[in-house]
Order: sequence, then C-alpha cells, then structure tokens
Amino acid sequence: MDRTVRSRQRRAVALDRRALIASDGLAACVAQNVRRLRSAREMSLDRLASAAGVSRAAVAHIESSKGNPTIGVLFRLATGLGVPFAELLAGSRDPVGLLRRSDAQVLYSADRQVESRPLAPAGSLVGSEIYELRLAPHAKHLSDPHARGTREVVVVVVGELRLHVGDEQHDLGPGDSICFDADKWHAYENPSAELTICHDFVMYDR
Repeated sequence: MDRTVRSRQRRAVALDRRALIASDGLAACVAQNVRRLRSAREMSLDRLASAAGVSRAAVAHIESSKGNPTIGVLFRLATGLGVPFAELLAGSRDPVGLLRRSDAQVLYSADRQVESRPLAPAGSLVGSEIYELRLAPHAKHLSDPHARGTREVVVVVVGELRLHVGDEQHDLGPGDSICFDADKWHAYENPSAELTICHDFVMYDR
C-alpha cells in the first residue's frame, strides 16, 4: 500500500471519528451504561482507558455526561468493555422491541456522506447489531478493527458497494452478500454516482 493511500485512509478515519453523538439524552444514557458495564467488570477508569486506547479524561467525561462523545471514542470503549457498540446506547430491554424509523438514532460521518441507522432497538439483540448503511455517491467509510472474533454480514439492497477487508477488495451489486472477519481493518465504498444502501449485521464473539 503506497504512502498516498495510507494518508487518505488516515484522513478518512479522522473525519469519521469527529462525528458526534449530539443528543443530550443519549449522552446521559451512554454515561449510565459505561459506568454500569465498567463496574460490572470491576474495571477502574485507568484500566478501561488502557483497554480502549483512549485517555482517562475521555472516559471520565463520558461517565459524567460532559460534552458529546465521538462515535470513534464510543466504538473504542465498546471494544474495551467487550460489548456491542449498541449496548452503550441501550435503554431497558422490552419483550417486544419496536423501532420506528422516526425514532432511530441515526449516526453520520463528519462529512455526512455516510449514514448509519439501527434497524433494531439498541441492546435488543444479544451479542449482535443490524444497521442500514447509506453511502452517498463516491463516499467511503473506514472502520477500525472491532473486538476480536467479530464477524459482519453485509447485504447490498440498492446500488453498488466496494468492500475492502485488509488487502482484499470485493465489488457487490443488489442482492449480493458477503461475510467477513471484522476484527481487522475494513472499509465500505460506493464507487458509483448513485446512492448505495446496504444492511450490515454485526455479530460479536462474547
């Protein structure tokens, strides 16, 4: 991989990490869940910070609901805690989980070219998550490696998807699906001039 490609990858990841969880109510929910999960694992702030690769101050700020955490930091915390990302956003779990489109907490990349919408209530699927991904024309979303043992299944609904997994590249069209180890670097790219929509099922090894 040449230096130019690596530089572009680093910039794209940095952009994505600046996307914010902007809801005050959601920030309070995240704070409560991080405190609960850390306490259940008997982890100190320092130990969680080390496991997640973030600063102790970042963990303390999130647990006290100060400011809006970035998506990148939350993904790192989820990895450090060994839980699905959605578990940090989850409220109480009901026997029947109904999620209206208008109620879904949609997440965006910093440039708003990639949209991620949960297709199930946060925390309702034990050890797994499912999202609808929308990529604007020529958009690219780079993902840090998830926790060890994580797998993903991606199904293209509309448009074209170019999936990068490590050094491999796969082009998919409507109806195509792919399953891969998500505990390594991967990226979702829309190589076309039209909108791409796909469903992303994430399964954690817990």
